[in-house]
Amino acid sequence: MALAPQDGVIIACADVLAMGMDRLLDRLGSAGVWLPVVAASQNPGVDDVVQAIRAGALDYMRLPLSEEEFNRMVAHVMADAGRHAEARRRLVEARQRIGTLSRREREVLEWLSQGCSNKAIARELEISPRTVEIHRANMMDKLGASHAAEAVRLRLEAGF
Repeated sequence: MALAPQDGVIIACADVLAMGMDRLLDRLGSAGVWLPVVAASQNPGVDDVVQAIRAGALDYMRLPLSEEEFNRMVAHVMADAGRHAEARRRLVEARQRIGTLSRREREVLEWLSQGCSNKAIARELEISPRTVEIHRANMMDKLGASHAAEAVRLRLEAGF
């Protein structure tokens, strides 16, 4: 996208919601669009609302919207837009970085996030501690992390 919009609100309905909110947000993030997204449908179920919010939607509205409801939603969303956009940017970037990891590097990150030492990770994965060190070094390099806490923070930001 040559000129990504800098302000506004995206309202995702029907076909877009069927595609999946996380997929929509990933596509927007890849295009450099960090606008807040609000999901909307006529008869949302509790599971639909929870799934959309967990994926990154800022709100979920029931359609049809009155002009008053629409204006209130826009005012609410725009008040949080900057903070929300920054959080979404970090989420997408963290997911992209973690997406570069091999399966084994992700496993090492998972165990590292639980506070396990290299020896404990080696026991759990049934590999040598030296192999864990190699996977851990590769993981840290791919994530651009200079210490374990940064790698764990990225995992948390990615929502994994």
